[in-house]
This record gives sequence, C-alpha cells and structure tokens, in this order.
Amino acid sequence: MLYLLLSPFADQFQALNLINYLTFRTGAAMMTAFVLALAIGNPFIGWLRTKGSQPIRTDGPESHIVAKAGTPTMGGFIILAGILAGTLIWADISNPYLWVVIFVTAGFGGIGFIDDWRKVTQKSTEGLSGKGKLVLQFIIAAIAVVAMVYLLDTAPDTPDNFATSVAVPFFKDLMVPLSYAFYLFGMVVIVGASNAVNLTDGLDGLAIVPVMIAAASFGFIAYFVGSSVYSEYLFLNFTPGTGELSVICGAMIGAGLGFLWYNAPPAMVFMGDTGSLSLGGAIGTIAVAVKHEIVLVIIGGLFVLEAVSVMVQVASFKLTGKRVFRMAPIHHHYEKLGWAEPTIVIRFWIIAFVLALIGLSTLKLR
Repeated sequence: MLYLLLSPFADQFQALNLINYLTFRTGAAMMTAFVLALAIGNPFIGWLRTKGSQPIRTDGPESHIVAKAGTPTMGGFIILAGILAGTLIWADISNPYLWVVIFVTAGFGGIGFIDDWRKVTQKSTEGLSGKGKLVLQFIIAAIAVVAMVYLLDTAPDTPDNFATSVAVPFFKDLMVPLSYAFYLFGMVVIVGASNAVNLTDGLDGLAIVPVMIAAASFGFIAYFVGSSVYSEYLFLNFTPGTGELSVICGAMIGAGLGFLWYNAPPAMVFMGDTGSLSLGGAIGTIAVAVKHEIVLVIIGGLFVLEAVSVMVQVASFKLTGKRVFRMAPIHHHYEKLGWAEPTIVIRFWIIAFVLALIGLSTLKLR
C-alpha cells in the first residue's frame, strides 16, 4: 500500500526513494509483522484462555497429556495478522502473484481456524473431517494454480509451455513439460506442503523455525528469479513479477519470530491448524509461483520427512501389523526413545537449516 502511495513522490523527496527498493520493503515488512505479532500476542492469548483449550490427543505421547494440557491453540491467528499487515503495508499490492499467495494463505488459515474453533468449543480432538479439509484445500489450490499458470502464460519474456513445466535442479535449462498434468502437480505441491507443516507442528517451537528458514530461502529465490539480471547471471528461469513475493516471505519471518516469543518452550500458545495449514500452503504456493517446486522438497525436507514417517507407519501397520517407528510423526519416535523435547526441537532446526543451505546451493550449482 505504501509503495503505491509514496513511490510517485520518490523523485521529489530523496528519502522516499527507499520505498522503490525491494530489499528495504522486505525488511520493513519483516519488522512490521514482528512488532504486530509481539504486540497482539499477550491480549490474544488472554482472550483464547477465556474460551478454553482443546483436549490433548490421547494417541500422542503420554507426557503431553499433563504437560501441555490447558495450553490454548489458534495462535496461528497471531502469525496471520502479522503476515497480512506486513505484506499489505509494504508490498506492491498491484502485483497479482501477491494476491494469489494471500488468497491461499488466508483460505487455508480459514480452514484451520474453523477446525481449531470446533475442537475448542466442542471440547473434542475432532474438528473438521480429514476428507472435508482436503476437499476445501484442493479447491483453493486449484484456483491458485490456474491463476499462476495464466499469469506466467501471459507474461512477456517467458518461453512456450514454461508455465506448465517443472524445472529440474542442478541443470541450467532442463524443464520437464507436464502440460495439463501440471495443474494436479501444482495442487499436490500446495496441499502437500500445507499438511506436511501441519504434521510437523507437534512440539513447542518445532514447526515455526523451519517455516521461517523455508520462508527466508524462498525469499532469496523469489528475489533472484524475479530479476532479469540476477536470473540471467545465475542461469535461473526468469519469472516476471514474482520478485515481490520476497516481501511476503519477509513478513512470514517477522510474524514467525513474534509468534516464537510465545511458542518457545514451554509454549504459552500453539499455532494450531490455523497457523500450520496457512504457512505450509503459503510456502507451497510461492514454490509453484517461482518454478522451484522440486527445490521445495529439499528446503522443506524436514516437513517431507515428517510426512513420510506417517505414511510409512500407516502402510507398514496395515500391511504387516507392525510399526516401523515407536510413534509417528517421527519427532514422537524420538520422544519415545527418551530424547528431551528441547533436544529434538533444536536438532530438527539444525537439520532444517542444513537442508535449506543445500536447497539454496542449487541456485549456483548448475
């Protein structure tokens, strides 16, 4: 908003020229989101406590039933408020990619909020049905993918079939054309990322830091691929207009830091599905927009590991009657092995950071 309001006066007032720099607006969005999330955290958590908390799942670790009982959920609203405020104040709101990501983030956040609200008000661990949530997620993801394909198809300086092709990391010009199958592929990326983050959100602070690491990584990627100069230098596929997505990535980092203040062990609030579904959906949508869907598997490798551990556990139990892990997702397996919760969380943060560095290396190793 400020960009559209102030940029026309940048020639007359030199100080306002800062608003034309994407890096400045990304940093400003980060600080705005952080301050807002920090400011609304205490009063919002106080309000949540008056509404009660959802019961702790009995199929999780026994230690959680007592240690985490009474902790309010829906803290993801704090993150969403920070992201939306930071983005809308500092980003170029005429950018259509920005609105696609906001649409998915708010839509998935709405699904998660309804799910969390039902659990709290009904005092149950069951909210929306799993199938119901997936149907709603796929509908939102389908609209987003169609919009992004259209934007890339109609953008100047993009090759034929670029919008429906997938870039292969470590190769300069290798694009795999998927044609109409890309629509399903893009939907799976967005919905899969959303639910993978949701599965990771099981310990205090476990999900939010890897999300911030992924957001920072895709902020760099969006900045580079959205620039004709940097994309040519790094042999990346130029995706016009997507550079603005670095602003929303900055807002995600700032809002995540503000939320972590209250989510650090022992957590005062959980993000709930309101936060996990929206954050995962946002990262997945950005990955599709900047044509780095496969790199998301590397950068978000921790989320992939958590999701795969659940799939392996379920498949093994159904086929053989035996469990591969003591409990899934895999962070609970390590709890069962006797690892302290902070140890698991910090070691998983380290893994997420290393995977992000590997993912970012694909920008240069070609």
